[in-house]
Amino acid sequence: MPRNHIFKNRAVAVAGIVLLSGLQAFGATAKGIKRPKPGETAEVLVLYATQPTQEQHRRVTDRNGRIRAAFGHVPVAHYDVTPEALADLEANPEVVSISPNQAVHGFVDRVTCSANYWPLYSYFTSIGRSYAAEIGIAIIDSGVDSGNPNFNNPQSSRSRIVYSQSFVGGNINDDFGHGTHVAGIAAGLDNVTYSISGATRGFGGIAQDAYIINLKVLNSTGAGTDASVIAGIDQAIALQSAHNIRVINLSLGRPITQSYKTDPLNQAVEAAWKAGIVVVAAAGNDGRDNSIGTLGYGTITAPGNDPYVITVGASNDNGDYDRTDDVMTTYSSKGPTAIDHIVKPDLVAPGNLVVSEQSYASSLVQQYPGNQIPTNDYNPAGSSAYSPYFFTLSGTSMAAPVVSGAALMLIDQNQGITPDQVKAKLMRNAWRGFPATMTIAVTTPAAATYTEYADIFTIGAGQVDMWAAYLDKNMPVGSAASPAATFNSNGTVTLQLNSVGAANVVWGTGSTYATNVVWGTNVVWGTNVVWGTNVVWGTNVVWGTTSPWALTTPDAESLSVAINGDN
Repeated sequence: MPRNHIFKNRAVAVAGIVLLSGLQAFGATAKGIKRPKPGETAEVLVLYATQPTQEQHRRVTDRNGRIRAAFGHVPVAHYDVTPEALADLEANPEVVSISPNQAVHGFVDRVTCSANYWPLYSYFTSIGRSYAAEIGIAIIDSGVDSGNPNFNNPQSSRSRIVYSQSFVGGNINDDFGHGTHVAGIAAGLDNVTYSISGATRGFGGIAQDAYIINLKVLNSTGAGTDASVIAGIDQAIALQSAHNIRVINLSLGRPITQSYKTDPLNQAVEAAWKAGIVVVAAAGNDGRDNSIGTLGYGTITAPGNDPYVITVGASNDNGDYDRTDDVMTTYSSKGPTAIDHIVKPDLVAPGNLVVSEQSYASSLVQQYPGNQIPTNDYNPAGSSAYSPYFFTLSGTSMAAPVVSGAALMLIDQNQGITPDQVKAKLMRNAWRGFPATMTIAVTTPAAATYTEYADIFTIGAGQVDMWAAYLDKNMPVGSAASPAATFNSNGTVTLQLNSVGAANVVWGTGSTYATNVVWGTNVVWGTNVVWGTNVVWGTNVVWGTTSPWALTTPDAESLSVAINGDN
């Protein structure tokens, strides 16, 4: 069996901020923060119009506040503020927004035939080319287990994890078990089964020779904060030249509580994007949520709500080699985004019951040993004992690194490609073969049946097709920021293609990137058979500027989805 052999039943696998016209001239009002009483402090993230100076920091410390962190490439500061310091920030015209330091969670969530990786893999093998060698991907997650041999270079046995740092204290290991799984999908190299004579399965990732930059922002329970994630993003930008970091993977998120234009977490991902780094984010795992009557629509999480980044939902490959029977997962979060109504997700990728690398001593592996696979599942001479190398998880967290790996391969093809060009090429060449209506039955955690539709807010531009994107020689010009959607009084939905006010946009500029090419025929679907009624769309639940979803704080991670998937 050739090295890197991959099978279907596993995942192969800044800039300046412009003040908003809606902000009052005298500063920004703190929202969602419990205001401190005299003698107390409140923890906040402050987004400035430009990179804050020492004088801006002194305005906080002179009023008995404390600087927790300042970021060199993101115009955000992390403070503990007194009532006096908070009042001064609110009066400061350089302050764009003042936000709480919100909790962020990893989305514990398969790609070969479904993502059309095999022709690309075969082509690279035939010409003896490495798979994104010396291109860096920053895994901003719960850590990456350097003890797993599948992150080693097979020639030198040296680890491809070239840098590690923790932003949540303690060690740089993956104590939760999520980041290692994510890294394996994007860039794992299956040295384990390759070394076994007669191995019956293999579990390699996509960009199998890429550098891995391990930036730990989630703790042993998979939880972190905006501040830890921003710190990780800021460090990835700082390390960009040293390790040729071209992609950041963010398989994490939290509810949307404000416009992306004033959210410090969103502004951090935009800083990376504008620095030339492709940012890929998970859409979220809340697609089953009908608690506010939206059938799971409007549940995209931050930072996947940002129009610049590539936001990825999760499909289900049904465990075979034929993508024509692929369907969406019931749990993949759907758009539009709360508050700004950005069209998301941008793409979907296989993310259900994905086998990837495990961090052996992590809490997920220890708590759910049944998600390990038996050694004799890939080694005919092995026992039925659980493998110490591989683990199964499901969710949009597993779909995102599939797209991150695809982005690395496009960058390998053309080192001069921009993040907008990567995004546009992947979206234009996506596969759109899903049935218009999909009825999906699940048995865990309880028996239920869900109906999913192949509309723009569920599948985006479609399922990533790596070979088609690689073969596409067209290099688009302009911004590939995701459009904004508008619900019209006649029940139709139209798109504002230039959602960020760019000088030039990719979408709609000609037949190559016209809306019906990129998103198919379901762009405006008020009269479409799927969207012939206003059951969901005719209310302000999804389209209001203060969507109920935006005002709630549910746990962004569903452990049931992670462990069971659509099963």
